[in-house]
Amino acid sequence: MATSAPAALRKTALNAMHRRMGAKMVDFGGWDMPVEYSGLIAEHMAVRTKVGLFDVSHMGDIQLRGPGSLDAVQHITMNDVSKLQEGQAQYSAMLYPQGTFVDDVIVHKLSPNDYLIVINAGTREKDFNWVRTNVHRFDCHASDYSDYYTQLAIQGPRAAETLAKLTKVDLSTIKGYWFKWGTVCGLANTLIARTGYTGEDGFEIYVPSDVATSERVWNEVLEAGKEFDILPCGLGARNTLRLEAGMSLYEHEISETINVFEARLDRFLKLEKGPFIGSEALKQIAAAGGPQRKLVGLEVIERGIARDGYPVLDLSGKKIGVVTSGSPAPFLKKNIALAYVPSELAVNDGEVAVEIRGCAVKARMIPTPFYRRPKKTA
Repeated sequence: MATSAPAALRKTALNAMHRRMGAKMVDFGGWDMPVEYSGLIAEHMAVRTKVGLFDVSHMGDIQLRGPGSLDAVQHITMNDVSKLQEGQAQYSAMLYPQGTFVDDVIVHKLSPNDYLIVINAGTREKDFNWVRTNVHRFDCHASDYSDYYTQLAIQGPRAAETLAKLTKVDLSTIKGYWFKWGTVCGLANTLIARTGYTGEDGFEIYVPSDVATSERVWNEVLEAGKEFDILPCGLGARNTLRLEAGMSLYEHEISETINVFEARLDRFLKLEKGPFIGSEALKQIAAAGGPQRKLVGLEVIERGIARDGYPVLDLSGKKIGVVTSGSPAPFLKKNIALAYVPSELAVNDGEVAVEIRGCAVKARMIPTPFYRRPKKTA
């Protein structure tokens, strides 16, 4: 019986560059991506204390254009897009009718009739099909521009100083979750967004996805950041950074079986804006007293590392939940995790245990984010 060959891994324009630089490559959501270069801890610490550079070109970009684009985006996302000004972005999510996650997204308002939705890598096709299916009754056009851009994330306390060498745009005028267009590395009309997934200050730039341009810009960013000890960073450090910052990852903290209240992302949920996909189910959950389980932060207080999928136990040894993400936190120097537990047990300083290799290892529930970047002093 013939078996189908495994699907070839997709590659960003920087794939050959990563390999030349000696990056360790892994399959990430069907993409051949660097997990680390010099080492996860060194890369993590570079972003927390100096600056790091990530290739995030595997992320997807969906553009909605036309007179009905605002109504369309309002219909398919949970945050209130009508509050955005031109040049502003917001964290949001697309939901299924039951109030669970299609994907979490960042919505950018390019103009009154033009919105850019940045989506996750592993869900690109699913997300675009979902958008296209659910906006067809609005007067707008959905386009998948994911393969047109190389997206680079420059993250860390020295990110602005690094990028400032490559553009004449006054970066201090771009606030968090805002963006501007400008010339970067000689490329006109480059989107410069002050967002990120690390808990640090930083920028994402979108440049043409041909190999020559992508490699040139990558090298110019590394050269600009040399005096700040910039490091190229892989997805390993990106994961530990976002975990310290308490940020959700699709198929871990959020999924098609997890709702907004469970994931504790309801601060981005705007039920008052009017009906949208998932709103009715979420109103019913709220009216019924809220979710049965909640996401909590854990600090492992005995020796052991809580890994994704490990059972969470009460102190009598009964299984009550599951770890969704867990690892040592390089900057905080402790073992942390995110986990789902019954809502009535989700209290700060409450003690639970995590089953690690057959042993019940004590942990306590603590507030998230585990890490907040220090406020800048004047």
